[in-house]
Amino acid sequence: MKLDARSLDEVNCQGKRVLVRVDFNCPQEESGAISDDTRIRAALPTIREVLAKGGKPVLMSHLGRPKGKVVEGLRLTPMGKRLGELLGVPVVKLEDCVGPAVVEAIAKAPAGAVVLLENVRFHKGDEAGDPAFAKELAKNGNVFVNDAFGAAHRDHASVCGVARELPSAAGRLMEKEIAAFSKVLDAPARPLVAILGGAKVSDKLKVVDNLLEKVDALLVGGGMAYTFLAAQGKKVGKSLVQQDQLENVKAAMARAKAKGIDILLPVDHVCAESFAEDAQAVAVEGADIPDGLMGLDIGPKTRAMYAARIAGAKTVVWNGPMGVFEWKAFRAGTETVGKAVAEGAGYTVIGGGDSVAAIEMLGLASKIKHISTGGGASLELLEGTLLPGIAVLARD
Repeated sequence: MKLDARSLDEVNCQGKRVLVRVDFNCPQEESGAISDDTRIRAALPTIREVLAKGGKPVLMSHLGRPKGKVVEGLRLTPMGKRLGELLGVPVVKLEDCVGPAVVEAIAKAPAGAVVLLENVRFHKGDEAGDPAFAKELAKNGNVFVNDAFGAAHRDHASVCGVARELPSAAGRLMEKEIAAFSKVLDAPARPLVAILGGAKVSDKLKVVDNLLEKVDALLVGGGMAYTFLAAQGKKVGKSLVQQDQLENVKAAMARAKAKGIDILLPVDHVCAESFAEDAQAVAVEGADIPDGLMGLDIGPKTRAMYAARIAGAKTVVWNGPMGVFEWKAFRAGTETVGKAVAEGAGYTVIGGGDSVAAIEMLGLASKIKHISTGGGASLELLEGTLLPGIAVLARD
């Protein structure tokens, strides 16, 4: 995970067009207004540094899944407007991301301004990783800076292809993300506790396998917990269980036992008869869930057990909620875990969209040491995968 790559410290920006891959894939309301500008804010340090060093930042990003076609609702215009408000400098938003007209517009953009190219995914060549499209993108800059950690797990033209065409470096956000996950995965202060949640165990099994080589304890919640409980022979009622994963889960639990690693599972539950926001919450005191009920959150004994284990940790990584936290009746588990992580004295990292959404909802984000901007990217790092967008930045 340790990356030996050039940083902005080594990039001469003076008078250069600095092509920066950012991740402005921000959630939007139906009106098109940005509902969360976190990803734009995360890119500001790199953009400001390029400007301060006399460079002309030329930003490129994707938004949504237009699949190689121009989709009016997926233009980056709202992101450009918000960026201008946050930076306090002119942002020149272009109508395309490649071609002679784009190169000319970049040249004409005034010093001290930022140029924002149009959605790179309006061209099929981006997601296809087309080398020819990467060469066209590379014509927009003299040097390339990748600051889009959220897209680092994609071998796309705007992520990896351009890095093969231009002198490249990691942006400040990319450096920050790599440093945070290195603290967790390479040389963590111990005990290291991982908290995994979410609906499907199949989405997290590679993470479980990799973390069993690193953690001191693994706390499991969310829908995936019921497949673990079923693998133990517990009754889970109507809860979500991936039958095709039972043997894999049994094997993982056997490995953990052989290594002396604790896998903590729910010992009580908050259940309901149906998966609905207005469903009546039913407390189930034991680990077994009666027929006719489905688990939608961890119970009070489990909350206390998990909070105690988190409190004693020196390093904590959390990916996935403990229940259906969007619904108030089934939020207590995620809330308890979130507060325990926020109040812990150790180094804390949160990745994954739902976990980040939960910690923001609870107003605890400022107490977390590192909140990742990349859901899929952070998950693949926890799986032990070297992300292509990071690997391509390594020195020769």
